[in-house]
Parts: sequence; structure tokens; C-alpha cells
Amino acid sequence: MKAEMSMTPYASEAERWEAVRQRDSGADGAFYYSVRTTGVYCRPSCAARPALRKNVAFHDSLEAAAQAGFRPCLRCKPDQPPLAERHAQAVAQACRIIGEAGEAPDLDSLAAAVGMSRFHFHRVFKAHTGLTPKAYAAGQRARRVQDELAGEGTVTDAIYAAGFNSSGRFYAASAQVLGMAPKTFKAGGSGASIRFAIGECSLGAILVAATGKGICAILMGDDPDALARDLQDRFPNAELLGAETDFEQTVARVVGFVEAPAIGLDLPLDVRGTAFQQRVWQALREIPSGATVSYAELAARVGIPSGARAIAGACAANPVAVAIPCHRVVRNDGSISGYRWGVERKKALLERESAQ
Repeated sequence: MKAEMSMTPYASEAERWEAVRQRDSGADGAFYYSVRTTGVYCRPSCAARPALRKNVAFHDSLEAAAQAGFRPCLRCKPDQPPLAERHAQAVAQACRIIGEAGEAPDLDSLAAAVGMSRFHFHRVFKAHTGLTPKAYAAGQRARRVQDELAGEGTVTDAIYAAGFNSSGRFYAASAQVLGMAPKTFKAGGSGASIRFAIGECSLGAILVAATGKGICAILMGDDPDALARDLQDRFPNAELLGAETDFEQTVARVVGFVEAPAIGLDLPLDVRGTAFQQRVWQALREIPSGATVSYAELAARVGIPSGARAIAGACAANPVAVAIPCHRVVRNDGSISGYRWGVERKKALLERESAQ
């Protein structure tokens, strides 16, 4: 029994005092400490001025500290959820407010709604989402306008229903939001020209498509016809131009990169996504060939340490295989997880890159 107890973290007063001295957040919840001279009890990670050891007592629970006559510290708030959890709840509440608002709320009103100062709220929101509140609201509004344009109403109706307070502001941002004119988007891409070609590689069929600005899709699969239907489903009324000799050379470059990653792939891209997705995709492009990162590591790189799930969602939304190398993201233990174009293809791509 003694040996078992010695294995328990923070079991001894010496370990607990060291945790307090180090402000060890890992000890939060394992015990609490009180300070006789101030009459308060705290979490081990409390940032308050350190107390003298002779004035400190330890308690196994906050109830025990309260029963001993101590009140909760106003700084670390040990009787409330941990700070990270409180921040996450505040951000979730702010996201709900933004999502339900007709027009994007200003920073002051959002901060007041969650009980923070505007500057502190701005930092907390960006740390958890990777976006500023303004950028997050813009992304929500972009999704709303796309949904509205897919409906039966007019373009003008969609603009105002999505929260734009003037058509001029919307049209100024429409290229970034939609990738084309609003009427063209509403018509399913009518009038837009997309060149494409389908080739074969050792991983199966591969489709490459491009607008006048750059590559907009690289799709892989077993069935070439299914890839063509996938492209057509995105913009059913766009003019799809195939079998162009000069563009087939572009497909050959992509196929060459799949077969021999060491040659590199430097093609202009024209991909549309939310501000967060764009940020993740840029971070993916910075991972060198032959290297991998975990979802948690990539989340930390884009400034949202607790956002591994959001990172996985952005990877799944990537429309250009290999050019934006989402196959270089693996689980924390290094094992290979899901891939939009099949786990076996992901495994093959990683093996080729590691062998180069």
C-alpha cells in the first residue's frame, strides 16, 4: 500500500509545495492550498504573489478548504471551472452570438456578453479559434451568403439576408467570398470556364482542374468518371473544358510529382475556403517533403493548441491533393489516420517522400 501511495502524483507535502512554487497547472484539481495570512485558498497554478511556506496548508478538495474556513481566491477562482475551460466556454458563447446575429456584433458588445475586457477577449478568441472575431464573423457571413444564393431569392435578397448592410460592401468582397461573380455563383457557375484533364498514376486516376487564376482541384480515385462527376457537381453550370493539349501537360507535372515527390510542385493555386481553412492550408504547404506533423502540432503552429479537431476538418476540406499536402498530418503516435482520397494513398505518398 505504501508503495502504491508513493506513486500517486502530488501525494506528499514536499511535492505539493514544489508544484505551488512552480505554479504547475498540471497539479490543478489534484489539490488546493490555503494561505493563513490572507484567508484564501488557491489552485497550485495561481499567479498570485508566492506565500511563505509556513503560512501554507494543503487540502485534497475545495470543499475541505472551505470547511477549514478559507474563501476562494479572486484571482485563480478555484471554485469555478479551470481557466482554459472558462475561456473555451466564453469563445463558444461568442461564436453562437455571431452565428445568430443578423449583422456582425462589434468587439465591445461581444466582450461584454462574455464578461471580458475587449482586449483580453480578442486575445482569448484568437488563441482558441486561430481567427480574430472579425475574421470569424466574415467567414460565417460568407457561408450564409452562399446558402442564401443557393435558394430561390434574388442576389440582393441573399446579400442582405446574410448580414451585409450594403450591396457595395458585398460586391467588393465577392471575389474572395465566392471566387466568382454572385450571379455566376447563383447560376451554379454558369459562364465560368474551368479547364480540366484526367490522367493515370500509380495511385489510380487523377483529375486536375484550373480556373484562369490557378489550380482549383486535384482529385484522386479509382473511377475517372466519378472524378469528373465530382468536379461537375461543384459547379453544375460551369463550362468544363477538357482534352486541351497544353493543359494535359499540367496534369503530367502533377503526376510526375506524385511519382517522384523530390522534383517538387510549383503551380499557382486558386482555392477558396474560410480564413481559418486558408491559414491551415498555408501551414500545410510549409511542411517539407519527407516530414510529418501531428494534428495537435499543426494546431499549435496556427495558434490554436486545443484545435486538433478543427485542423482535421480543414484537412478534410482541402480540394487539392498533394499540392496542399494534408497527407503529411498524422496521429500523435505517428500512425496514419483518415485521408480524403484513401488511407492507402496517404501511406504510399508518405513512403515515397520518406525514401527520397
